[in-house]
Amino acid sequence: MYGDDGRIRATLRRAGALAEEFIEALPERAVGPRAGVDELRAALGGPLPDGPTDPVHVVEELARGADPGIVASAGPRYFGFVIGGSHPAALAADWLTSAWDQNAGLYATSPAASVVEEVAAGWLVELLGLPPGSAVGFVTGCQMANLAGIAAARHEVLRRAGWNVEEDGLAGAPPVNVVVGEEAHVTVLVALRILGLGAARALRVAADGQGRMRVGELERTLAGCQGPTIVCAQAGNVNTGAFDPLAPIAAAAHERGAWLHVDGAFGLWAAASPQRRHLAKGVWQADSWATDAHKWLNVPYDSGLVIAADPGALRAAMTSTAAYLLQSEGATRDPIDWVPEFSRRARGFPVYAALRSLGRRGVADMVDRCCRLAQRLAERLRAAEGATIINEVVLNQVLVRFQPPSGDADAFTRAVVARVQREGICWLSGTRWHGMEAMRVSVCNWSTTEEDVDRSAAAIEAAARAEVRP
Repeated sequence: MYGDDGRIRATLRRAGALAEEFIEALPERAVGPRAGVDELRAALGGPLPDGPTDPVHVVEELARGADPGIVASAGPRYFGFVIGGSHPAALAADWLTSAWDQNAGLYATSPAASVVEEVAAGWLVELLGLPPGSAVGFVTGCQMANLAGIAAARHEVLRRAGWNVEEDGLAGAPPVNVVVGEEAHVTVLVALRILGLGAARALRVAADGQGRMRVGELERTLAGCQGPTIVCAQAGNVNTGAFDPLAPIAAAAHERGAWLHVDGAFGLWAAASPQRRHLAKGVWQADSWATDAHKWLNVPYDSGLVIAADPGALRAAMTSTAAYLLQSEGATRDPIDWVPEFSRRARGFPVYAALRSLGRRGVADMVDRCCRLAQRLAERLRAAEGATIINEVVLNQVLVRFQPPSGDADAFTRAVVARVQREGICWLSGTRWHGMEAMRVSVCNWSTTEEDVDRSAAAIEAAARAEVRP
């Protein structure tokens, strides 16, 4: 079997054909899963075979067994969480990435991966309007991007206080104040936990009715902080899409000598749109940023980005060195200087392909179109009996609450969400926001059309009517 070029070609061709069949069926595929865990275990489980199995057969059986449990999250009517699809150029580049099988840790292990990251990093910084020369790390997702950005912040604020946290750890270090908004995303808190800064120790700043940090409260909080301080703001509330007022937050943070980190998992991409850039006003004044390419850039999973205005701080927090690594010492880019991972997938290829295929206008158009479609869905549901839009639809997020003719609105909203998920025309998630159950809709896919939105709205309205019937 090993070294059999004919078998390799046959396996790849069959996998390619199966992938094409799946992608072609996406527009009409039921969006949610069609099998439960027991069925999937029965189809995919069993004892490990004693000997080799024909790889073509393995691929076919995998596709057959997994298909009922595959969620059509890459399709045009998936509005759950904040999940983008796969732009054709990015998807094709991702297939090549798997075929090339590069270890993107060092220039020495893949010069092409290194240079592509270098080029894509420059494009990203320019596209998002961030300071020229900022460093970019290609990580798994915004969890690791937040961790890396806050690690850079931890390094720098302690360095200024005369402490080398990378060498000496946190025991005996000056305490680090971390200030977050009341509605900071959980990934920021997890990053604080992993970095030894403590999620529970974070100082919470009150937010307004849309989840935006209140600047006056931030200023009062900072006035009570002594010593090294990190402020974490957000560009795009995970429920409402609202942006913290980044310009005054940056001014308040820097007046106190604090590092400002911005969690912009999906909202940071608004900076790429001339029509939406005002939402992120002042974002360039931050010190570090975290975002996802597998959200609004529509690159396949997993693809996150950490960006730091001070390359030295990010590199000091992240870099690995060893005598055998053949590192380039600045002449070329070694990706391990900017991310927590050592050996890793060459994520820069799909990002590069998406950016080159879409171009500046294409990225902006994709962001704007998703926002217009979110507003279209909100207007359609606002007119539906018993439905209320409970957020300001400023970006691509819509929160909907359903009130039955009589009874509990929380329970009714949960029931409507569950029915929509079961029926499979579209898929969206529920959330609990400000003490209320809500349907949470996120429009984040390059392929979603007005027809998809109208069809989904009709399915949501029909589900609400069906739940009213005895």
